[in-house]
Amino acid sequence: MITNFDQIFELLRSKSRKRLVAAWAVDDHTITAAYKAVELGIVDATLVGDQEKIMEVCKLENLDPAKFTIVHNDNELKSIAQAVEMVRNGEGDILMKGLCSTDKYMRGILNKEKGLLPPKAVLSHVCVLQNPNYHKLVVLGDMAVIPLPDLKQKIAIAKYLVNTAKALDIAKPKLAIIAATEQMLEGMPACVDAAIISKKVDRGEIPGCLADGPLALDVAISKEAVEIKKLASPVAGDADCLLFPNIESANVFYKVNSQLCVGVKQAAIVAGAMAPCVLSSRADSIDTKLNSIALAALTAK
Repeated sequence: MITNFDQIFELLRSKSRKRLVAAWAVDDHTITAAYKAVELGIVDATLVGDQEKIMEVCKLENLDPAKFTIVHNDNELKSIAQAVEMVRNGEGDILMKGLCSTDKYMRGILNKEKGLLPPKAVLSHVCVLQNPNYHKLVVLGDMAVIPLPDLKQKIAIAKYLVNTAKALDIAKPKLAIIAATEQMLEGMPACVDAAIISKKVDRGEIPGCLADGPLALDVAISKEAVEIKKLASPVAGDADCLLFPNIESANVFYKVNSQLCVGVKQAAIVAGAMAPCVLSSRADSIDTKLNSIALAALTAK
């Protein structure tokens, strides 16, 4: 079982490089993260964007532009479309967001004719967190794509979380379906959905994992809370995956970890597309973008 990002990089160095295509890659964080990934031997990188701006960043950051394939496109929207098309046509294994907004990036991925959305697929945002206060990596969703997932979408998210955990060499991931309480309160839709998903896992409809829900966040990740509340659960206190009821709760959890917790590392991708798509905030650190490239490379076919 992989328990930290260093182990992910170590594993990737033993495998063949994946091909990264970065859309509107004209900022120092994207270019530096891609450069580090190339130097670590985990990807070959193509930067799509304004070549003059890319060369300027390389000069300022003392990076060798010969490490990249640079595809000149000085229009933001067209560069996104071009990068998406390259991945769609098999010229890349991973798509990465550069300085463009999430809205523009997702529109490129969701384009019905030239995007990366398979028929009837559900796209979801999957994040992996390494927090020194927790004994292993935790996989969570959805904090950026689906505002208020219905039951069908939650099931799709659950499968993405479990598959990501399996890519981390977790043989049988433990999925916690989060609500405000671990009590089964029929008046709370999050509790009802959690109970249904948990039963579907019990019946093998979502194979290869253990699940329990509804679970409040404290009992999902704290063995002490489980003991105090005397809760019997195969998942509580040791969750690998956290399925949140809506975008607000997942987003707040992610940002509390990133902004208020010391030593946290994180990565984020869009799952469900034809290829993994790196989706981190434009303000995220170089390390977060590098970790996200590694997660995408780990999950890419």
